[in-house]
Amino acid sequence: MTKDPKIIIALDYDSADAATKLVSRLDPALCKLKVGKELFTAAGPAWVETLSRQGYDVFLDLKFHDIPHTVAQACKVAASLGVWMVNVHALGGRAMMSAAREALETLPQRPKLIAVTILTSMGASDLAELGIQEAPRQMVARLALLANACGLDGVVCSAQEASMLRQQIGIGFNLVTPGIRPASAARDDQNRIMTPTGALTAGANYLVIGRPITQAPDPLAALQSIQQEINLPSLLGAQA
Repeated sequence: MTKDPKIIIALDYDSADAATKLVSRLDPALCKLKVGKELFTAAGPAWVETLSRQGYDVFLDLKFHDIPHTVAQACKVAASLGVWMVNVHALGGRAMMSAAREALETLPQRPKLIAVTILTSMGASDLAELGIQEAPRQMVARLALLANACGLDGVVCSAQEASMLRQQIGIGFNLVTPGIRPASAARDDQNRIMTPTGALTAGANYLVIGRPITQAPDPLAALQSIQQEINLPSLLGAQA
């Protein structure tokens, strides 16, 4: 059992019933849960509160991106649901990110606030089409440094950028990495991916994993297998 599970399971479902069935087969001691736009739209805020009451740390992944006041108020409402983490788009800029942080600072138990840098489904050609000539790694670094300067708790980034960001920003800044796939799993629609052990070694704090667990015949067994995989290097180190 761990007090701070490193695996965040992405609940990519279109109904509360389907997500509830999956959650009932998991263990809050082994994982956190991510609720994104699709499920939040289908299930609503009250369902998110039930996850918190069941002992799960919930990452509310709504990627707020609007004018500063609107984002600040949205983050406060999200915090009232008892979630562990919320996020905004770093492309919203300094004023927006600072307003979100300030809105949460006054709360007695505030969630972690992190920013999305560049989506892991996007590559250099996608950025170029948007008029962004920087390579994904450079853009991720720029946005992560800005988020840190605004006092945010971390960023969502590809695990392939984790080592670079850890060197530039140091410890104490959370790196949440989607695009995590065990070596035997399919790439699906992710371009910049890494194995669980590789991501943690590179400096990631939390690993967002979806289909390798949610679509497994036995989701809890799949979760336990990945948990064992990421614990193995430390066990080997202790035996050396």
